[in-house]
Amino acid sequence: EAQLVESGGGLVQAGGSLRLSCAASGFSFDDYTIGWFRQAPGKEREGVSAISARDGSTAYEDSSVRGRFTISRDDAKKMVYLQMHDLEPEDTAVYYCAAVSSFGPWVFTPNRYSYWGQGTQVTVSS
Repeated sequence: EAQLVESGGGLVQAGGSLRLSCAASGFSFDDYTIGWFRQAPGKEREGVSAISARDGSTAYEDSSVRGRFTISRDDAKKMVYLQMHDLEPEDTAVYYCAAVSSFGPWVFTPNRYSYWGQGTQVTVSS
């Protein structure tokens, strides 16, 4: 059974840092793109970042996170990380990792993804 488990969320002050982890099991991790999404209360789920299988190409959804967030993966450990710096109150959300078997311009479309984790809460206080 495919499973994704996020960890590393918490409460942090504005300007602080967090590193989210996503642990994968039950599917061919090496063949899958992993994406990070987030959902704030009352808002739609939105893409944050994604990293492809094999060549590790990365994508960041918009300029608000580019330069502050860094995605990486460790295929040997079947882990994906999202390092977040200079956090802002607007980053407050539940963060999810998800897996899909290809990579393309649609990489931030949630319904393209096959597997999802349960989410981890990130709260940034001002």
